[in-house]
Amino acid sequence: MKKKILLTLSYILVAAAAAMVTLTLTMTMPIRVSGKSTTSKLDELEALILERFIGEADRTAMEDAAAEAMVDSLGDRWSYYIAAEDYEAYQEQMENAFVGVGITIQVTEENAGMLVVDVTKGGPAEEAGILVGDVLTAVEGTRIEGMETADVRNLVRGQEGTRVELTVSREGKEMTFPVERRRIEIPVATYSMLENQVGLVRIENFDQRCAQETIAAIEALLEQGAQSLIFDLRGNPGGYADELVKILDYLLPEGDLFRTVDYAGREHVDTSDKKCLKIPMAVLVNEDSYSAAEFFAAALREYDWAVIVGQKTCGKGYFQNTLPLSDGSAVGLSVGKYFTPKGESLAGVGITPDLTVEVDEETRMQIYYGRLPIEEDVQLEAALELLETE
Repeated sequence: MKKKILLTLSYILVAAAAAMVTLTLTMTMPIRVSGKSTTSKLDELEALILERFIGEADRTAMEDAAAEAMVDSLGDRWSYYIAAEDYEAYQEQMENAFVGVGITIQVTEENAGMLVVDVTKGGPAEEAGILVGDVLTAVEGTRIEGMETADVRNLVRGQEGTRVELTVSREGKEMTFPVERRRIEIPVATYSMLENQVGLVRIENFDQRCAQETIAAIEALLEQGAQSLIFDLRGNPGGYADELVKILDYLLPEGDLFRTVDYAGREHVDTSDKKCLKIPMAVLVNEDSYSAAEFFAAALREYDWAVIVGQKTCGKGYFQNTLPLSDGSAVGLSVGKYFTPKGESLAGVGITPDLTVEVDEETRMQIYYGRLPIEEDVQLEAALELLETE
């Protein structure tokens, strides 16, 4: 789980040591004061580059590259480095809210702009007239062909209440829209009532507001007469442990819910009270269901509370702390392991569904963006059939 823990790190990745030491004339000799080395290899290398490199050297770029390489060297796919320029966007993501225009973009196959793959309902981009399928070609008159997604995002970002001009190509014609930047809260849990009084709850992630919105969705469906529930966790990347535990506590009877063991060997077990919701349930998962999404499904199955339908999950068994660094960057570092209520690790194993239903890549992307019609969703249909036999 990603937990925001503000720490003062005793070790700074690459110290700004060039002004604090004097390089020896022989490059093969380490930098020493009173016979003792005072810097790391990275300090030495940075100082040498900044003093002697014939070209231009960008200290921030060097330190970002070194930091990313250090984290990559761990061989842990779940640990990651966040550059200072990206940290604000990362925090917004964890809050399920951001200041922006309300579009999701991806690079086009021709790299001729950014394809608009989603437009936030009721958001400023929708109000301005931007549509899914438009290709973003310029921001404030700056052409974006060949740019990275992060660079385009930085062009679009700005102060809440200001406007940005977005130029899009639609059916071969370019048009420009002035769009207001606003704070947009992303819905975490959405719901609908299906046939036969089956309530469907789609959970996007387990970040902020997840428990509140998920429980509210369940209760709204129960008020409408839901007799069974399907939780759609396909593409859910996980999130905070405490959000997961609140939902499990609401659903499950008395007992263990979730176990963690941190880097110091400290174990913590979250438990549930006697109050629970006992109706037939199913959980939809796929290979993009990570972390808390997997442990949600695992807990319900271990309590014999739900059947699992879809595809085998990713198998993430470590949790991360986000540790800010002194220059405004941060590292998401794996600092512990987590386990199911029965003490099972899912690391590298994941969850094999009770009923496996495969889909092709095109269908998977339609599911991810919420565009697959219910009648064409074979995984959802399979879950409905299973619930009918309960």
